[in-house]
Amino acid sequence: MQVIKTIKKMQATSLNLKRTRASIGFVPTMGALHEGHLSLIRRSRRENDVTVVSIFVNPIQFGPSEDLNRYPRPLQQDLRLCMQEKVEYVFCPRPEDMYPEGFKTFVEVRELGAVLCGASRPTHFRGVTTVVAKLFNAVFPDRAYFGQKDCQQAVIIERMARDLNFPVMIEVLPIIRERSGLALSSRNAYLDPAQKKDALVLSKALSSAAVLIRGGTRDAARIKRVIRTMVSAAHSVKIDYIAIVDKQTLKPVKKIQDSCLIALAMWIGKTRLIDNIVVNAQNRKAG
Repeated sequence: MQVIKTIKKMQATSLNLKRTRASIGFVPTMGALHEGHLSLIRRSRRENDVTVVSIFVNPIQFGPSEDLNRYPRPLQQDLRLCMQEKVEYVFCPRPEDMYPEGFKTFVEVRELGAVLCGASRPTHFRGVTTVVAKLFNAVFPDRAYFGQKDCQQAVIIERMARDLNFPVMIEVLPIIRERSGLALSSRNAYLDPAQKKDALVLSKALSSAAVLIRGGTRDAARIKRVIRTMVSAAHSVKIDYIAIVDKQTLKPVKKIQDSCLIALAMWIGKTRLIDNIVVNAQNRKAG
């Protein structure tokens, strides 16, 4: 496994791989790797000749009062996991290389980035799309892998890649959960045992909503009320949003006709967690 620390070196390495006609799979991460990340890496290794994992805590996707400074950075552990998974290249650029002095250019997907998480984190997705665009231009991947847990991010990146003609296939893989149902997240490490127990209400509320839809309930407002009642019973949970939307446009759905995305964002103490499920009214589920 080779660790690459500069953009120029990463570009040169990727171009050399392209000359040999090797396919490149790419898994962009902010580190603190868990089984969700590893599922992406394993898929990439199955589908490509070479896998590149980036580890970069992207400062421009954090708001001024968010957790940039305390975000976990267990780099050596992450590198060991990548080595165990037989990753060929790990790209670890420095912030000053990604955003040199005088940096002025940003990529923004309008409308899709202004709703759901974007409503409470107004600069977040601009930071995400900018860094992913820069990473694509360093790695030149054939396929890039993202998790369904960050559902809005995946929709936005798919749109960005399509709109800007990036020659990369975006693959979105299912949420990986603990046995309890809690969606894996690097931020779960912030939770104490009581908060972690309260956090289970997210997946339980989503499961209850799916049961209602499959049972014939089509009124989104009613489903949201059920979710709100369940979530409010957990004392450490504060609701950011409960949304039922079209899974491509992210526009609110009033009456569920076919499939929909149910997305939640909650504060558990000082930790913000998200979760979601895609439900098909015809008894098929993904996510």
